[in-house]
Amino acid sequence: MARAELMDFDQALELFEPVLGFEVHVELSTQTKMFSDAPNPAFGGHEITEPNTAITPVCLGLPGSLPVVNETAVRYSISLGLALGCQIAPTSRFARKNYFYPDLAKNYQISQYDEPIAFEGMLEVELEDGTLVQVPIERAHMEEDAGKLTHVGGSTGRIQGAEYSLVDYNRAGVPLVEIVTKPIYGAEHRAPELAKAYVSTIRDIVRALGISEARMERGNLRCDANVSLRPRGQAALGTRTETKNVNSLRSVERAVRYEIQRQAAILAAGGTITQETRHWHEDTGATSPGRPKSDADDYRYFPEPDLLPVAPTPQLIAELRAALPEAPAARRRRLKEEWGFSDLEFRDVVNSGLLVEVTDTVAAGASPQQARKWWTGEIARIANAQNAEPAALISPQHVAEIVALVESGALTDRLARQVVEGVIAGEGSPAVVVSARGLEVVSDDGALIAAVDAALAQQPDVLEKIRDGKVQAAGAVIGAVMKAMGGKADAARVRELVLERAAQ
Repeated sequence: MARAELMDFDQALELFEPVLGFEVHVELSTQTKMFSDAPNPAFGGHEITEPNTAITPVCLGLPGSLPVVNETAVRYSISLGLALGCQIAPTSRFARKNYFYPDLAKNYQISQYDEPIAFEGMLEVELEDGTLVQVPIERAHMEEDAGKLTHVGGSTGRIQGAEYSLVDYNRAGVPLVEIVTKPIYGAEHRAPELAKAYVSTIRDIVRALGISEARMERGNLRCDANVSLRPRGQAALGTRTETKNVNSLRSVERAVRYEIQRQAAILAAGGTITQETRHWHEDTGATSPGRPKSDADDYRYFPEPDLLPVAPTPQLIAELRAALPEAPAARRRRLKEEWGFSDLEFRDVVNSGLLVEVTDTVAAGASPQQARKWWTGEIARIANAQNAEPAALISPQHVAEIVALVESGALTDRLARQVVEGVIAGEGSPAVVVSARGLEVVSDDGALIAAVDAALAQQPDVLEKIRDGKVQAAGAVIGAVMKAMGGKADAARVRELVLERAAQ
């Protein structure tokens, strides 16, 4: 897809003020769905791969079926609202949001409209240089997810150009919390960075609460990014676009930047912005039109007649408030001190979006420095090459196992990189990859001595230099031994043996 005409980012910010807004959908990891006892495919304990098997009559809205509210989903929603600094409504009500879409079997979605479970919050977001930004939260409300369409044929996987579409209702009814911000002013040139930091902070919060896996690449966490521009000095807001379901932190940042540049080019040329949803294309780094954006009146909201209002007791709210984890900013400060990281080292982890992965790897037994090294180094390199999220490639537990193998001497760093590649390629756990590929370090001194003697015999001039006290010459022999051993030797032990054998 061709990119639209774009204005230089700095020039766009000279002419226009960006105003942001975010709608983040969090899939809750309850065992069952929001309004039925069908298993929740978003819950890690369920391995549901066959389409249209995790469904009940309620999921499909069949005549005579009645929804029942998932109590755990309500508790999770209250916890999230409290973590966002929101007030919890003494009573909140579900509503029917009416619209037709093929993967919404009932032709309406059970959501919350004018009576959400949580409202009027404030979230502190930390940018890359430590700057703290207060993001105002308008509401966090409960709802159910729709199903999933798979478009078959065509080159993009989207409905345009597809030959036909398949509908899978497994996701229909999965519990969601939608977090909606108020308009965010003053972000200026840091708007893309703020977008990424905000979604990252939401991800950290829901994982710390234990209410969602928050895997963006799996759709557990999805962000709709709203962007509008207004000329400098103008009070009225510009027309906004909503880039839907952006599924990585990097993409959220890029999509906001792209929309600022695209809209600025249109406005500067005298054009107008269409209020619409837009699709983000990872391959081209561009957005494309979706559908005209509906206003609330278009959905014909009315109270859901089959569900009573949700009325949490003050005791429940107090209980959930007392169980809240640390705020993300406070947690980061504590971890930095506990791990002994410099400002640069810790910022490297945070800015890469890998704080959760490093934390989980340390919890699995790895040292903080080794966890940081592998996630921000080799794993991030592979992820960039594959245009993927690092967390989607390998688990913290497997990284911790690789670190343990290196620290025990069973692997060198070079061999460990091959193990990482094998695990990411789906060859199995680190231990399985080591065994299958024959990567374990040779620790038998007999085999090492034989290789050292052979290398010394092939380089008599180097042997004489070593004997003359020029120990740096041992490097050539060490290299020859490592090559002969296929890299499966401990270089430090090889060096010891080279010096010992040369002295004889």
